[in-house]
Amino acid sequence: MGDSEYNAFVTETTIEGADDGPLAGKTVAVKDNISTEGVRTTCGSAMLADYVPPYDATVVQRLKEAGATIVGKANMDEFGMGSTTETSAYGPTENPAAPGRVPGGSSGGSAAAVAGGLADLALGTDTGGSIRNPAAFCGVVGIKPTYGLVSRYGLVAYANSLEQVGPLAPTVEEAAALLDVVAGPDDHDATTRQEGADADYAAAADGDVEGMTVGVPTELVEGADEGVRETFEAALDDLRAQGVETVEVSLPSVETAVQAYYVIAMSEASSNLARYDGVRYGVSGGYEGDWNESFAEGREEGFGEEVKRRVLLGTYALSAGYHDKYYAKAQDARAWIQQDFDEAFAEADVLASPTMPVPPFEMGESLDDPLQLYLSDANTVPVNLANLPAISVPAGETDGLPVGMQFVGPAFGEHAIVRAASALE
Repeated sequence: MGDSEYNAFVTETTIEGADDGPLAGKTVAVKDNISTEGVRTTCGSAMLADYVPPYDATVVQRLKEAGATIVGKANMDEFGMGSTTETSAYGPTENPAAPGRVPGGSSGGSAAAVAGGLADLALGTDTGGSIRNPAAFCGVVGIKPTYGLVSRYGLVAYANSLEQVGPLAPTVEEAAALLDVVAGPDDHDATTRQEGADADYAAAADGDVEGMTVGVPTELVEGADEGVRETFEAALDDLRAQGVETVEVSLPSVETAVQAYYVIAMSEASSNLARYDGVRYGVSGGYEGDWNESFAEGREEGFGEEVKRRVLLGTYALSAGYHDKYYAKAQDARAWIQQDFDEAFAEADVLASPTMPVPPFEMGESLDDPLQLYLSDANTVPVNLANLPAISVPAGETDGLPVGMQFVGPAFGEHAIVRAASALE
């Protein structure tokens, strides 16, 4: 267990930014899988306990140029693999908004730092909901940007085709202002796009939703807990009172989303994590015996249970004879999900659902049943598969526990989701 309050940080530090800029005087927590020059970056893993990057990630460079002060590297599920921040090699993070409950994951330290007042703002990463899930569980705002809006240069890769860096903040406007700072193309990252680079996202947080159409995908509401559903419906009523029209839409493909997501994410992870062999990166397995034994020993020592599980499953899905059966099928499902979203956006400006179908789990409750934990991502993973933007904003409580509402927009439709979310504050 770390010594920071709530165990929100793996490493506490002070990295000063420029003297002036849009974030001057603001403190920011940076998730521990984002490279910081000269400050260790562990990814929540024993494998990288002593790794100190020689350069800054592009988003860190932009934070510094904007005048922000970085106050620590936030705790996280190991390599981003988890939904509770309990798989960290540095102990679990506590939820400041719901004592005894998990803060969500994998960006749990980032959300807890904001919710607990340890940092004004935070950066997290979202591969299948890892910003929105902890935002919902900790009662803060989190934005998963459109794929390609924010540079991934300097992010330690887990699943390249899915993940994005994004902001967490107490309010929609502050989250959008942080997005303004980190968004935009980067020569170091060929997946970034010019589109949306010069947008003023903070200005969109004006709460003016008169005439907006919000689509409600039945599939993402039906599976939610009764209390979560009631809070969500009350939030919809609030929006209708402000001039929003709601329509029911259908995303039939989302029933395959969790399966497709985990096949793709685990396959990419098994490929990305091959570099932790004790030679290039990671724990050395000693030099006795043959290289295979040394390799296996280093990975046995350096990786936790969840990471081993995902690497094994990913390697299996990519192996000869199974590639077409699993990986190729998952990519087909991904295309189907994108098509369903396109059809839904023909009827609505944004889509709304509960961010998480359940309130925050009790500490330790979900570790025994990984499958149940994977299924809790049902409302967030379709967004990553379709490369779309989404925001989680506090919608109220059920039994005293935070509930988040998720708004999903079309590609580079960040303005619309920021506007819709700001109307709920």
